[in-house]
Amino acid sequence: MRTIWLKQLHTWHWVSAAVSLTAMLLFSITGITLNHAASISAEPTVTQSSGQLPAPLLAKLPEANDGAAPLPQDVAREVAKAVMLDPAGYSADWSDEAEVYIAMPGPGRDAWVSIDRASGEVMAENTERGWISYLNDLHKGRNTGTAWFWFIDVFAVACVVFTLTGLLLLQLHAKHRPSTWPLVGLSLAIPLIIALFFAH
Repeated sequence: MRTIWLKQLHTWHWVSAAVSLTAMLLFSITGITLNHAASISAEPTVTQSSGQLPAPLLAKLPEANDGAAPLPQDVAREVAKAVMLDPAGYSADWSDEAEVYIAMPGPGRDAWVSIDRASGEVMAENTERGWISYLNDLHKGRNTGTAWFWFIDVFAVACVVFTLTGLLLLQLHAKHRPSTWPLVGLSLAIPLIIALFFAH
């Protein structure tokens, strides 16, 4: 029975390790970059562009209201052609009678598009903050969308399985490794002591 149990634990342990390996490396590295964010300098790259929305499409914009519906699809396509930023699917701010404003944040970047309701002029700005900022935002789940949201949950579950199976394997082998439980105790005591007495 012990052999079967041990075999199952080893299987779950290596499978969860394989599934979470790359993401665990990414999250570990970005943990360091986030912890030293003030020491890592990055010069944002700002790109501005403008264009013109044809009158027939301008007429398709809804009346100003307090809603947050996205732009009509054909309008969004025309805007993407004009300013090289695709606002399709993003919520639009319709509360201003003179302007439609679409915020388009993403990992490592901030972007926006505005449409002048009277003239049809389209203005856009895209700010890229670099690869480190991009990876840091992935770590935080900032402006990363639904797919990444669910990926983080699946990755977290894999890490929990990896950790718990590792703990059970430690328990099974602890009899022959006297330092096992002192080291496990340290893994709890060190962050606990730092959090209680030094993290303020």
